[in-house]
Formats: sequence, C-alpha cells, structure tokens
Amino acid sequence: MARPVTLFTGQWADLKLVDLARKAKAFGYDGLELACWGDHFDVQAALKDASYCQNKWKLLTDAGLKSFAISAHLVGQAVCDNIDPRHQAILPPHIWGDGKPEEVRKRAAQEMMDTARAARKFFDAAPADVKKAQNRVVVNGFTGSSVWPLLYSFPPNQPNQVEEGFRDFARRWKAILAVFDEVDVDFALEVHPTEIAFDCVSAKRALDAIGGHRRFGFNFDPSHLGYQGVDYVGFLREFRDRIYHTHMKDVHWSSTPTRAGVFGGHTDFGNPDRYWEFRSLGRGCVNFEAIIRTLNEINYQGPLSVEWEDVGMNREHGATEACAFVRRLDFAPSAVAFDAAFAKD
Repeated sequence: MARPVTLFTGQWADLKLVDLARKAKAFGYDGLELACWGDHFDVQAALKDASYCQNKWKLLTDAGLKSFAISAHLVGQAVCDNIDPRHQAILPPHIWGDGKPEEVRKRAAQEMMDTARAARKFFDAAPADVKKAQNRVVVNGFTGSSVWPLLYSFPPNQPNQVEEGFRDFARRWKAILAVFDEVDVDFALEVHPTEIAFDCVSAKRALDAIGGHRRFGFNFDPSHLGYQGVDYVGFLREFRDRIYHTHMKDVHWSSTPTRAGVFGGHTDFGNPDRYWEFRSLGRGCVNFEAIIRTLNEINYQGPLSVEWEDVGMNREHGATEACAFVRRLDFAPSAVAFDAAFAKD
C-alpha cells in the first residue's frame, strides 16, 4: 500500500488551520504535518486545555484529513544556537523573553520537552485508524548549532573547538531526549545547514555525541543535501534505522558555474545569480525515483510529507502539482521476485 501524502503546514502559517485544511483536501492530500506556529498547533494549549487536542482532531477529520507528525523547527533552532536578534523574529514571546542568550536556550529546551508531552497527548487523542497506521509518534525539528559559524575554518579553529560544540549539543539534547523517552515520542532532526548535522559525516558525529540515543533520528529532506553535493540516497542507506520521517522537497542546482555559489552570496531566493533554488516537486534536480526505491529498500512506512517551496510559483498551484507528483511516483515494493514464475517445481 502506498504511503500517505501529507502537507507540511509551516509555509502556510499565515492561514488559519481550518482554511488550510479545506484547501489541502482539495489539493489532494491525505493529511497535514502540523507546524507549532501560527494557529496550527500550540504546545502549551495542548497541555493546558483538556479539549484542545480533541478539537484539532475534529477539525482534521471534518476536512477528511489525518496527521502523523508535528514539527517544532523554530523553537528547536534556539536550543543550541548562538542567540542574536534574528531569533526574536521566529520565537514565541514566552521563549524569547528578555533575549538573554542562555536564558533563551534554556526556555527553548523546556519548550521542546513540552512539545514531546504535547505530541503524546495529541496522538493519544487520535482516531483509531490513525493510531493503527502510525508506527511511531514523531516531532520533527531543528537543533541549532553553536559551531555552525566555524564551518569555514579561518581563522583556523582552535583544538577541540568543534568537539566542544558537539558536547554542548549532547548536553542540552540528552536532557530533552530523556523526556521524549519518558513519553514514547521520537525526535527527527531535519539535517540542514545551520544545524548540528548538515551532511552524512556530521549526522554520524551528532549520533555519536549523544551515544546513539534511540529517540534521536532524522527527518530526511533531500533538498538540503543535494545542492551541497551530499549523497542523499546514501544518507537513507547509512541511517536506515534512523529515518523517522521524510520531507518531499525539490531543489535545482546549476550545471555550470554561477556568480553566487553554494554559499549564496548573501542573495535572496529568486536572484538569477544563485547556484541553487528550492523548486516545486519534479522541477528540480533531485532523483525522487531513487528515493522512493530506497525508502522501499529500507522499509520506511511513514508519510511522504510535501514541504512546498518555490519562490517563482503560486503556492496553491505548486502544492496541487506536488501532491500529484508524489502520488504518481510512490509505490509499494514487490512481495515476490519478478522471475519466480519462471521456476519449475
């Protein structure tokens, strides 16, 4: 049976969830991956209001939709980052507070613990068919990174400077993951530039730093790997037991040199000088055929969640064509060898 196709709501948070749900159903989606911003999913309301989760499920089911994950990228980013004024724009006021960096990081860590608890409460309230189809409760998100600014090591990084960044990540996230473990919820890091893990090597290093904690896995998104030159199909195979969720998102990268390279030249998305751009599914360079076949190979049975981004396209057109693209491409693996019928008794 093909996997459910869902829409990540993060890029649609300007819309009320009730309106987005109606649109998503019309676009052809099976469900929504709920972002913890806008009015889509409120962690504290889920914990404090006895009817909040039931009301969310009623909204979804009335629209003919399901949900299989929630996402807390924005707050997660602040757990390990070097906090600066940019973070105020993405964080809820109760996390930003007075803006003192270490206090922001502590509040963000507490919110991620609460997010695990809220996810458990939300999915405990799910309809029976969702529970039956769901093999794990997942919170997707970012971790932030204190060592991302050290990526290009000049002046040369000091001995153990990067290692200390991984120790800082482990110290902060082990406490968070302990709560995820208590409530039987998994955290899926979207491997991404600016995070503690942004390619295969740093993902392995992050796992090692936390001692292979069973609650720490990955939200696979090939768009963040392809333009870097990272083997995104190889990522699936290397971390086959840690692929807790997937984002379907495409990216185009140039086959010839450009004025602004991989680092982007401080240009905005849509600038013709850029080397790479996120694109609507099927309009970039990602080999989704190879991804689907490899997801079958590693027995990934979770949702295929469209994270739609394309600065040059109307988003409703894009979300509709992206859903159709994923449905057309996805298929269940074969239960028999294709040449088995040739054999004689």
